[in-house]
Amino acid sequence: MLSAESAEDEQLWQQHLDSSIFNTGPVIDMPVPASFNDITQDPSLENYIGWVWYEKEVLLPLRWLQGDPAPRVVLRFGSAHYYSVVWVNGVQVVEHEGGHLPFEADISSVVQGSPDPLCRITVALNNTLTPHTLPPGSIQYMADKSRYPKNYFVQDTKFDFFNYAGIHRPVVLYTTPAAYIDDITVTTTSSDSVARVQYQVSVVGSTANSLSLSLRDQEGKVVATGDGAVGELKVLNPNLWWPYLMHENPGYLYSLEVKMQAQVGEVLLEDVYTLPLGIRTVHVTSTQFLINGRPFYFHGVNKHEDADIRGKGLDWPLIVKDFNLLRWLGANSFRTSHYPYAEEIMDLCDAYGIAVIDESPGVGIKLPESFGNKSLQHHLAVMEELVRRDKNRPSVVMWSVANEPASELPPAAHYFKTVIAHTKALDPSRPVTFVTDANYALDRGAPYVDVICVNSYFSWYHDPGHLEVIPLQLTAQFDNWYKTYQKPIIQSEYGADSVPGLHSDPPMMFTEEYQQAMLREYHSVLDKKRKEYVIGELIWNFADFMTNQGTTRVLGNKKGIFTRQRQPKAAAFVLRDRYWKIANESSCLPPVITSHSFYLK
Repeated sequence: MLSAESAEDEQLWQQHLDSSIFNTGPVIDMPVPASFNDITQDPSLENYIGWVWYEKEVLLPLRWLQGDPAPRVVLRFGSAHYYSVVWVNGVQVVEHEGGHLPFEADISSVVQGSPDPLCRITVALNNTLTPHTLPPGSIQYMADKSRYPKNYFVQDTKFDFFNYAGIHRPVVLYTTPAAYIDDITVTTTSSDSVARVQYQVSVVGSTANSLSLSLRDQEGKVVATGDGAVGELKVLNPNLWWPYLMHENPGYLYSLEVKMQAQVGEVLLEDVYTLPLGIRTVHVTSTQFLINGRPFYFHGVNKHEDADIRGKGLDWPLIVKDFNLLRWLGANSFRTSHYPYAEEIMDLCDAYGIAVIDESPGVGIKLPESFGNKSLQHHLAVMEELVRRDKNRPSVVMWSVANEPASELPPAAHYFKTVIAHTKALDPSRPVTFVTDANYALDRGAPYVDVICVNSYFSWYHDPGHLEVIPLQLTAQFDNWYKTYQKPIIQSEYGADSVPGLHSDPPMMFTEEYQQAMLREYHSVLDKKRKEYVIGELIWNFADFMTNQGTTRVLGNKKGIFTRQRQPKAAAFVLRDRYWKIANESSCLPPVITSHSFYLK
């Protein structure tokens, strides 16, 4: 249930905690996971900014509440936008800032100290963005009382997607033994016939423990074993993790089973965790991106977690549909623009062999105050959460720390040097980038990244309607960036809006023909530069998505090659023909893939 209100009144807060929110005012049935904005017919919820309250009562199994030692009971949120305070049975158990990464709380002492198995979970959630959040924002108060009601304000943001809010990913209760496996870190290396898996396991709750590890292939055969908290597994003749269309068996995953036994008092406890594991290496040169020692060219998309009604809420049918479309398209990669995606999406990337540029929520960093120490410390904490969550995923081949920041500002140099260095220290095995659209001569973050990601919209935001300028301007863009930094480049965004069913010949802006023509102009330059130092191209965007209302947006951003309902526009077929052509040129597979067929794993 959801209740929306101003939470400035401390008495209202206390009323919510003393008893159910049903007793404090009107409530609304609200599905979880989902954004709350589009669920009801109440227009005030569409653009609501402030506190909302969620509440759910569940009965816990008695075996969770008893025992000596009793199990550890954990409450976990996949994500909630953006600032969360959580209580269980009126007792605060966790606070979390940030809207795209998981957080959890050990609630054992709360629920096991109660004689009642009923567990009341209360969440206060605030979607207000400030100059120090990720993404940043600001509140603009309209003081002119002749034009605006009293205390009228709007949330101002510098990003082009709708600020959906709510509990967007699953909320789960689970248990572990009192001593448990807290974390696992794996890195892999490989040669012609041998792979090495370095591992580190963290145990909490007991120092008197033993660990054993078994690595199994997809047929369930044990191919390597180990013991102890730190070590290395050697795999002979390994099956490597390859991206889609780069190998006949993409996305190969082993299963690393970690077993812990620990003595707690007079009881011997056991915890078991199984980690999907892909063996692959990533390396960057001045002109190439190498996966398992072979050149990899990103031909993929940018996406959004966005759909009708549920907003950013996790939706399994939609996720599976999107992956089917990616494979139909011949896409081998995507960027998680502009925030970390759900773990369920990342699981499928691992399994299907879709390479991922994993991006933080650092989008719209435009204000000078957003480069101060307060913002920096939060950005570092977000990168720690992101790396901890996704560090073991073979699909994640690069970290992106931000998108289109005001990196020309003087404070940006220290800011991004610190964030990038921190990310590399957290995970030395992956390259780091951030995505820019700034002038190459003024960009203060580029010297510290491993790959240059550039967004440009020639003949759309610049010289609108003039397709003839693209070859000259795009070539100059690439040459200037490479001459300055001598690093491989990804065209990380390009595209044009098209309204489905709107046609014009000769092509005019917003028609499907114009979107097709723009793609072809970009592709003609990319075909030349990918023979030199350009290592990828990601279309903006996979599908149309919702934005704030404005004079340049008609029910959202229409740059998708698919509609918001996942139906193809004409541009989807242009891109499909191109991606399958590139795949055939670079694949080790026999050239049997055509634009009218595609490989199913």
